[in-house]
Amino acid sequence: MVKAFEERIRKDSDTALKELGLFFMEKNSVYHALKKIAAKLEELQIPYAVAGAMALNAHGFQRATMDVDLLVTQEGLKKVHAALEGLGYLPPFKGSKHLRDTEHGVRIEFLIAGQFPGDGKPKPVAFPNPSNCAIVKKGIPYVALPKLIEMKLASGMTNPGRLKDLSDVQELARMLKLPATYAEKLHPYVQEKFKELWQGVRQDTTSEQ
Repeated sequence: MVKAFEERIRKDSDTALKELGLFFMEKNSVYHALKKIAAKLEELQIPYAVAGAMALNAHGFQRATMDVDLLVTQEGLKKVHAALEGLGYLPPFKGSKHLRDTEHGVRIEFLIAGQFPGDGKPKPVAFPNPSNCAIVKKGIPYVALPKLIEMKLASGMTNPGRLKDLSDVQELARMLKLPATYAEKLHPYVQEKFKELWQGVRQDTTSEQ
């Protein structure tokens, strides 16, 4: 039975501290799992782009995470399961679209191009095709910043359980010093929410002076 990485972290504070330190050196179990699955997908010629917290880190916002989020097409997901399931990867439960790296215990979660962030209901912002939205950093394709922000805004706007996505965008704006005009790079559906969050960053910055 595969021991889940997140369970090891929660049950052992020493392991948690060690993994946290290694994470920010890009040498912990999550980074090993990312590099491993990236190599597999490249070998299989399956288009993908890293999303979620690992993409935040690639864009300069350091936030630890216990899993790897990958954007793929529906066809790509089928190929992933056909090629990897039972060979170093297992679904966390029967029928799941996600996988777990049996070597590192890290969960690999998949976002499907064409489906919708947040509540999953149709909306103007959908998960993009990984072939059209990626920027390569250290040999690995990550969802480009504007698309990543769009996805997180659409998610947080429509799912009360995903409010962390909105705070992620606010922290990105703060740490990368994004201007209010950055909203113009985003889909109109999320522009006002970005401006609202940006105003919050501005007010915080002003109060600190």
